[in-house]
Amino acid sequence: MARSRLAQRRDNQPAFVLHAYPYLETSLIVEAFSAEHGRIGLVARGAKRPRSELRGLLQAFQPLTLAWGGTGELKTLTKAEWRGGVPRLGGAALLCGFYLNELLLKMLAREDAHPKLFGDYEAAMSALAGETSAAAQAGILRRFEVRLLAEMGYALPLTRDSESGVPVDAGERYHYVFDRGPRLVEVNVAREPELRWPVVRGATLLALSSQTFVGAEIASEAKHLMRQVLDHYLEERRIFSRRIVQDLQALDEQA
Repeated sequence: MARSRLAQRRDNQPAFVLHAYPYLETSLIVEAFSAEHGRIGLVARGAKRPRSELRGLLQAFQPLTLAWGGTGELKTLTKAEWRGGVPRLGGAALLCGFYLNELLLKMLAREDAHPKLFGDYEAAMSALAGETSAAAQAGILRRFEVRLLAEMGYALPLTRDSESGVPVDAGERYHYVFDRGPRLVEVNVAREPELRWPVVRGATLLALSSQTFVGAEIASEAKHLMRQVLDHYLEERRIFSRRIVQDLQALDEQA
């Protein structure tokens, strides 16, 4: 039994806090995203006490080095230190960060390691902190969404017609069939099953593939397509922060 507990101890693990909420009178439950162990749930005992060293550390977006132990689904946090290296988010970038955190919380299983995605997340946080325009922030979100799906095994086919194998034409329009990819919209041909698939321009598919979004129309279409694709994989799990980000970006575009 002692060996089992020892095997579950983890030290010096780079991580980010995704979310923390009260647990009992003086503790917190912390959802963190770690480089080597993926999403983890931690009990931070006494973290709500006024003199606790953890009180100011366990907040969303904090780049930390964590240590924990335990054998259950919720581990016990034993140490947390600020790691630094990522600028603080503010304004609209802060809301974009909450959106990315909510995506990770609802799409990643606990203790499923994604070291590459951890690097993508860290890069997205740094990029958001350095951008103030809604268009630039939206591009960062699209890039992370595409990489998240790829890491989960849902890589998006974007560059070839799923039926013919012909390269996507920027000037054509396509149905985007979930789990399969684009299918050319045929003029004067109405196939009933296709009516439920989103329609998107080839230029938008190629923009998502290259992760380069030039022009408001392509950016808007990419946003709506990714929303529908993510909803497909989220099933009934709603992303509550999404609406706030979209409303704020709409106000920025009108200003």
